[in-house]
Amino acid sequence: MSKALFAGTFDPFTLGHKSIVDRTLSVADEIIIAIGVNPNKQTMFTLDERIIYINKVFADNPRITVTHYEGLTTDFAQSIGADFLVRGVRYVKDFEYERQIADVNRQISGIETILLFTEEQYANISSSIIRELISYGKDVTQFLPLPISIH
Repeated sequence: MSKALFAGTFDPFTLGHKSIVDRTLSVADEIIIAIGVNPNKQTMFTLDERIIYINKVFADNPRITVTHYEGLTTDFAQSIGADFLVRGVRYVKDFEYERQIADVNRQISGIETILLFTEEQYANISSSIIRELISYGKDVTQFLPLPISIH
């Protein structure tokens, strides 16, 4: 049984990160999606709303668990027994930076990192773009894994 950790500021509001999780399922028996954001940080959605939404996106898959964590990703990975980390890469220009993070994580924890590029059609769509389009009343459903309600 292999366990992957996809940690960080997972963006459930676009298809880019969902596609990375879907592809990771082909190499891992279990995936832990762990949100590493400050619960007090002011964002479009609270930490709890974000976790609820991610759970809805992956509701039909018992191999995925959603949680949050504080502190170092490598410490959390070790505490849950992760076999490897997964990191998403949007652009080729970011690959070297992500590779350096992966090297540091391996040196600190001994845990390997798999770097997966966001599929090209989703690479340029971020939650900040989605928020801006929503604020102008634009239909963003083509970019979302599930409909969301903005309040």
